Amino acid sequence: MTFDATQMDVVFKALADPTRRLLLDRLREHNGQTLRELCERLNMARQSATQHLDVLERASLVTVVRRGRERLHYLNPVPIHEIEQRWIAEFDRPRLHAISAIKNQAEEHAMSDGPASVPTYVYVTYIRASAEQVWQALTSADLTARYWGHANVSDWRPGSTWEHRRVDGSGAVDVAGRVIEATPPTRLAITFDDAAAPGTTREASVVTFVVEPHQDIVRLTVTHEKLADQTALDAISHGWPAVLANLKSLLETGDVLPQAPWEMSHEHA
Repeated sequence: MTFDATQMDVVFKALADPTRRLLLDRLREHNGQTLRELCERLNMARQSATQHLDVLERASLVTVVRRGRERLHYLNPVPIHEIEQRWIAEFDRPRLHAISAIKNQAEEHAMSDGPASVPTYVYVTYIRASAEQVWQALTSADLTARYWGHANVSDWRPGSTWEHRRVDGSGAVDVAGRVIEATPPTRLAITFDDAAAPGTTREASVVTFVVEPHQDIVRLTVTHEKLADQTALDAISHGWPAVLANLKSLLETGDVLPQAPWEMSHEHA
């Protein structure tokens, strides 16, 4: 979904306040924080922080995920991406990418000795489709093969297995898992097990899809938890936006984006 002028105004208003920008910076450093954690890090009163977070949530810059009685706050990059696409992408992308690569390399070197922290990854996108269409796109082997590059095969019943099969004719399975929860068309939770490394003792990661319909728009939230390490987090942080952009394009235009889809291998789960 491309933001219209009114929605863009809400985003710019949210970003105009230095306190809200600081909250986003803190979530960028450590995603998935509770209100208490954010208040402690910023020495801010709960009421003030709540008001600022409400503004950021209305602007879709922050996504809230409930865990029991707690509300975890995650930075949502979609509105920033919309701004980048509208005013930057077509003008000076090659030079900015080069500068960004140099900056990222320096930051990675500076942070290499710091404490490891692997937060849960959350991504939100808006799709002009029905909840049923999004559910079908998530669970259809034929559709996942088109936008994901692998066919996701299962009967999608709780307790059943599912397989992430290659579509190159080999039938090889790169990732497998089981269905934890399936409530069509609004919620699907699955485990990701490394099919290429049987016998591994590490716990499988977990992906949850939440589909929230509103008129002709669907809000799709993808939460990826229990990641193995920072390398896995970095991989899925690049992978999920590509997969979901392809899904969105397929449902809204009937075709995927003109680029190779991200293929989720055991390195990305």
